[in-house]
Amino acid sequence: MSKPDEQPLPSLRVLIADDTQHTRRSTRLMLTLIPGVEVVAMAQNGREAVELARKYHPDVALMDVNMPELDGITAIKAMRQILPDLVCLVISAERDNKTLRAAMVAGARDYLIKPFTTEELQDAIQRVRPKIRSGQSQHHETEKIRHQRDAYLKQLADEYAKSRRTDDKALHVFEELSGDPQCDLRWLMHLATIYLMRRDWRKLKLLSERLEKVDRPTPA
Repeated sequence: MSKPDEQPLPSLRVLIADDTQHTRRSTRLMLTLIPGVEVVAMAQNGREAVELARKYHPDVALMDVNMPELDGITAIKAMRQILPDLVCLVISAERDNKTLRAAMVAGARDYLIKPFTTEELQDAIQRVRPKIRSGQSQHHETEKIRHQRDAYLKQLADEYAKSRRTDDKALHVFEELSGDPQCDLRWLMHLATIYLMRRDWRKLKLLSERLEKVDRPTPA
């Protein structure tokens, strides 16, 4: 039982990829019986699995090996390039150790041999759950640090713009903030002033082109 001050953990978002409709449906049904799990997408081939992973950002992907258009192992490689923290589980009717090893090399964390039971599926989910929570926690901490850093840079930029600073430290702050496509226009203008004063024509030209696009009126 959780303590009163503990926040409930978010559900694990699961993608199912299998070219057999019966397997997709039965696996989804099994997952509805496992607490803290939510099926967010189902794919009928490897290529669709990659597209759905890009769209829905699941925590877990249950991947069949033999699928049309793109096999499961190749799909796992592609999905993990998009989502490095994605945990993939292979579901296969094959008991070939070579195939399973290839899946693990591709990035799979566990496997289930079809047909499998709800209990076996739940056990597999439980085995990889700590890896998923660890990745989520690390991502959350990274985002928190990034937001704190951005807030600090914006505070400095505000002070430097008001005092019209153009030294190296100010240049670094404004260049860091300019990496954001939604950077405040006045900070970009101040950065342009710094480039002008330093006669850095190459950077000024690139920034001027960007400012021109921002300042261009939207067609009616």
